[in-house]
Amino acid sequence: MTAWGLLYNHMVMEQLDPTSQTNSLDAVFAALADPTRRAILSRLATGEASVNELAAPFEMSQPAVSKHLKVLERAHLIERDVDRQRRPARLKAEPMAAAVSWLEDFKRFWSSSFDQLDGLLEELKKAEAEGPGNA
Repeated sequence: MTAWGLLYNHMVMEQLDPTSQTNSLDAVFAALADPTRRAILSRLATGEASVNELAAPFEMSQPAVSKHLKVLERAHLIERDVDRQRRPARLKAEPMAAAVSWLEDFKRFWSSSFDQLDGLLEELKKAEAEGPGNA
């Protein structure tokens, strides 16, 4: 990623107002844009984990994983507790549910579009099977 990309992502995450529904979705999708953060969320779907546990499968430092966790926290996708020296992270369902709900509208659109395309393809197959001389 370029330095500009890092700066831009940082600026996006800092400017979001978490109380706004639109900005909450923006924060969720910005957080989900990174494959490392998606992998962290997948791991947290199996249960809470510490930074060390989350960093284990990645070739990155613990501070780098902590930065990813901060982005996920700002997007309200995870929450972290303080348990002595350990700060276990766990998934929060509400923001992801809002994103899924938003995407459902597009799923309905695409399903409808695919149904229309299927109908058109069937018509074209029938016309081709009949041929120009068979009509």
